[in-house]
Amino acid sequence: MLAACGLQSAEELFHQIPASTRIDHALKIAPGLSEYEIADTFRDLAAKNATGYASFLGAGVYNHYRPIVVDTVVSRGEFLTSYTPYQSEISQGTLVSIFEFQTMICQLTGMDVANASMYDGSTAVPEAAMMAVRVTKRPRILVARSVHPEYREVLRTYSKNQGLPVEEFGYDPQTGQVDLADLEAKLNDETACVIIQSPNFFGIVENSKAAADLAHARGALLVFTFAEAVSLGLLEPPHDADIVAGELQSYAISPSYGGPFAGIIASKEKYIRQLPGRLVGETKDSHGNRAFCLTLATREQHIRREKATSNICTNQALIALMAAVFMELYGKQGLRELATQNLAKTHYLASNLKRRFTGPVFNEFVASVPQPEEANRRLLERKIIGGLPLAKYYPELGDAMLLCATEMTKRADMDTLTEVLNSEVNA
Repeated sequence: MLAACGLQSAEELFHQIPASTRIDHALKIAPGLSEYEIADTFRDLAAKNATGYASFLGAGVYNHYRPIVVDTVVSRGEFLTSYTPYQSEISQGTLVSIFEFQTMICQLTGMDVANASMYDGSTAVPEAAMMAVRVTKRPRILVARSVHPEYREVLRTYSKNQGLPVEEFGYDPQTGQVDLADLEAKLNDETACVIIQSPNFFGIVENSKAAADLAHARGALLVFTFAEAVSLGLLEPPHDADIVAGELQSYAISPSYGGPFAGIIASKEKYIRQLPGRLVGETKDSHGNRAFCLTLATREQHIRREKATSNICTNQALIALMAAVFMELYGKQGLRELATQNLAKTHYLASNLKRRFTGPVFNEFVASVPQPEEANRRLLERKIIGGLPLAKYYPELGDAMLLCATEMTKRADMDTLTEVLNSEVNA
């Protein structure tokens, strides 16, 4: 390599790199180990992991039970090794699973059509916004401050180089719901869509109909998003929305340090041509038997780039399959019972703490805590992972934290957390 570059030594190759940034000694890497020694090393490292901790963290990633049968199904070779269902003749299994996934998403959201899934909730939201821009031929996007902060950050990243202005509207400091007056004041004839989240980042259930009425009165679309999919088992589907985008991590998808997850996007049928990604449809084969195929694929790999709805590469087929198995396993009644458990446990926890907002909540709420970071330190001493301090995202809520309770939360742990947090408040 040096000869091809016309150089005499490695030092000459790297001469442009300042000496102060170069390592002039051997790397401190241990000598090689045998396979069984490596296995022992990793077992020793794993033993150092914190175990047996209760967690009250939510904020878009939730601790729900993962039925064992989910991994049993997705580990089958037909799914685990499948690439992409281009050749429908040999991809019927994958296509059927995607079709079932789409059908159940429509039932959950109250929409007419859904695609084969998105990467996650954070990318589904900007894809929905760009879809609204294409439908309305308008450039401006309005998003609530109560939408997940990281979703809003991804939205701004998507929109920046497309020249799409993104403006935020506030939340009511009393209820925590969107400030409808602020929304109405900021709506204009350039607005493509209004984006709200329910339950929102504070865990509060929004009045989607009121937001939809304001948006539709100015010719804009309502994009409804969610981060906690379990809420769909109990709350009324967002029929008033035009597009629904969300995250399915709660449906048997492991937190996995933040991913991979599976997002969804669904809409009214009249907007089907603007759905990003791919959509599986039902047809008949040459013998008249029920069959499935890719009915719509509007990404740039399939059609001319200028006509593509998105450059999103593919759907999250394997992760979406986890969610599909979860939905099939629980069914309508099971999802309702699961959501009811989450609601009941959250209300028990909230009843013993000082809530910051008065709006109705699902399985998260904002608690007033004078020093959230110090409170979390004290909770760790009791083997409890506390809530999310909100100062990073909402400076005005520096004396508050976001707490979450799911079906996995034990009453004894809730009582301990309450004891610690109330001692902070009364200190």
